Amino acid sequence: MTTTDKAPVRAWLPTMLTLAAIWGCSFLFISVGVRELPPLYLALGRVSTGSVVLLAILVVKRESLPRDPKLWMHSFVVGAIGSAIPWTLFGYGEERIPSLLAGIWNGITPLIVLPIAVLIFRTETFSVQRGLGLVIGFAGMLVVLGAWHVQGGADLTGQALCMLAAVSYGLAIPYQKRFIAGTALSGTALSASLLLSATIQLAIVAPIVTGQAPPAPWSLSIEVVGSVVALGALGSGLAFVLSMRNIRLIGASRSSMVTYLMPVFSIVVGVIVLHEQIAWYQPVGGLIVLFGVAVSQGLLGSPRRKPVVTPEAPATT
Repeated sequence: MTTTDKAPVRAWLPTMLTLAAIWGCSFLFISVGVRELPPLYLALGRVSTGSVVLLAILVVKRESLPRDPKLWMHSFVVGAIGSAIPWTLFGYGEERIPSLLAGIWNGITPLIVLPIAVLIFRTETFSVQRGLGLVIGFAGMLVVLGAWHVQGGADLTGQALCMLAAVSYGLAIPYQKRFIAGTALSGTALSASLLLSATIQLAIVAPIVTGQAPPAPWSLSIEVVGSVVALGALGSGLAFVLSMRNIRLIGASRSSMVTYLMPVFSIVVGVIVLHEQIAWYQPVGGLIVLFGVAVSQGLLGSPRRKPVVTPEAPATT
């Protein structure tokens, strides 16, 4: 990807706001979807719908899917830890906690990426500033949890599941950067291979784990069907195309700042549409987490300093 730092704000800001809205609202759609669908089948509906959208884009662009077996092997891994597993975990989590709280937990992803990229994949280096950002972010996570009065139960389980989803994203991003990002194929072709891999995985696992066949689409309410379509077509299809546009305009690092806007949308739609309520300390903790992310990525320091995470493809929800 080429970075054009001089791209005018009006060229990329509307796209970034649209992305934040789509991905921030995804948590609402997950909350609606799990009312009638097991989380595994909701995730399957999402990846399969997203696959159809991206395959259609490839047809229009006259591009092909990857042909290298080794690349498909890596796509299979990223499809699991970057799509199938986290989207399923968010579904199980939102059976227990409000959607807006799940959106807040999604914001910790960059903090998870840093130690994994440094210690496991060795794609990044560590520094005092990044360590400070991690400490601040960890403190924010404890505030979100309300660690001073945690008593277990469904709420704690739901938050833990969403935290694990963010950890899964944290594994997927540096893995993709290490083993997939250097290929010459377009981002659309690569993402289509990831979603197809996730579709195959969930199509096998979902019936085994749930012990039931997928419900017929006509047996579901229009709200649930619409949520599945929105998650797949918008959150996993259109949003990716928009994200790639911004990456080409302003680079992967700056475009990843959409992470800061997503929780705002998830909170707003959760309160307005679903009438959800959360404790005062949860959004406060979310702000502390985002501040820790900003410190760890060097966004509050010299403008020449490179951020920690430079994902080659969006880490969405």
